[in-house]
Amino acid sequence: MPRYSYIALAAGGKTIKGTVTAESPYSARKQLRARGIHATDVSQAAAESEVKSGFMSMLVRTKKSHIIEFTKQMSILLNSEIKLTDALSVMIEQAPDARFKNVITDIRDRVVTGEAFAEALGDYTEYFDVIYISMIKVGEATGSLAKTMETISNFMEKRRRIESKIMTAMIYPACIVTVGFGAIIFLTTYVLPKIIVQLQKAKMKLPLITEIFMGVSNFIIHYWYALIICVVVIVWLVKRFLKTEKGAYLRDKTLLSLPIFGPLIKQTVVSRFASTLSTLLGSGLSMAESLKVVAEVTGNVIMVDAVKKARDRILSGADIATPLRESGVISPAIAHMVSVGERSGELTKMLLNISENLESSSDIVIDRLSAAIEPLIIVVMAFFVGMIALAALLPILRFSAGNF
Repeated sequence: MPRYSYIALAAGGKTIKGTVTAESPYSARKQLRARGIHATDVSQAAAESEVKSGFMSMLVRTKKSHIIEFTKQMSILLNSEIKLTDALSVMIEQAPDARFKNVITDIRDRVVTGEAFAEALGDYTEYFDVIYISMIKVGEATGSLAKTMETISNFMEKRRRIESKIMTAMIYPACIVTVGFGAIIFLTTYVLPKIIVQLQKAKMKLPLITEIFMGVSNFIIHYWYALIICVVVIVWLVKRFLKTEKGAYLRDKTLLSLPIFGPLIKQTVVSRFASTLSTLLGSGLSMAESLKVVAEVTGNVIMVDAVKKARDRILSGADIATPLRESGVISPAIAHMVSVGERSGELTKMLLNISENLESSSDIVIDRLSAAIEPLIIVVMAFFVGMIALAALLPILRFSAGNF
């Protein structure tokens, strides 16, 4: 169904804004009136979900901390036996920005009219993902919403901590590469040409390495726009290809097969799978539903295929360990642990142990890779800078020696 943006007057004459899902503008106004809200303007949100795929979705993804804080505060309020609607009202006052405030306001108003909390959250998937909504749905059904929100908060904090560690490990290498690349461009396009021009005036024959770098320099100086266009086109084509089924499979297969980073990526994928499945099962979601959710958030095509096969086997009364083992992503040892967990009825606990062990192992691997990559990048950058320096100094030394 389409979504409609509205401007309305709430009780007390307060102006509020938000969005609502309805079949038509009339249905939207009727739905708002049922909440005790008088709509002054209702207009269709023009392809809002598509617009979110661009800059706005990037902006929303940078505000995960808002969702984590919202969930944490809601769990505290609900554990204090405050009603859900009152807790949402408190969170409206604490909203970090106007957009998120409108989201919470709309959710609160819909809950007041009797709509399920999970259903209201489901219209804001740019903020609340499928894991979040699925767990909230179970929490509402079992009457354990406060504990569920606490579990979600811990789960999100744990995932953010892992992502932050990876990002932190990449910051220093990225800075070195950026500075080094900038220095290479500066030396190639500014310093080297000035030196070579003077030598060319003396009609000196340039060494091969100097001529090569001068050719690169002239190309960058005179055809920089063509270089940028080529890079943009190549990036666009690659992104388009990776969105296809074949491209996504090839990408994930390649990443998992990398000699150094492959094992780390594999550990991260399996850890995310184990952690997510353990959290969903622990919240009371059935195995079939949990695997369905996990398949949507795994982020690796090969793993997604394995999870879907595992779900099909569960529905037919078989085990889940076999398709996971056959995927090649999960090692035989971990697949065996999953099988043991299934037979013993301790699968949730076993998955949690697997996730924690893989995270600890990943931390060590990340630290070692970071320690190894940094000097390697410095050596590579020093090599290129040295080659440029050689291209500039070699003709000068020949000129000084009188070798024209």
